Amino acid sequence: MLRLLKLVLFLAVATFVAATSFAYLGDMTPARTDVTQPVELNVGQ
Repeated sequence: MLRLLKLVLFLAVATFVAATSFAYLGDMTPARTDVTQPVELNVGQ
């Protein structure tokens, strides 16, 4: 039982380290594009 608990704890720590490393070192910049969309305003009706 203790061996299983150690395995789960190790996997949790390894997952946290991997996610933190990816957040800081991975390329997470969004792709930017210009969006132009006409807007029709119904003013005065």
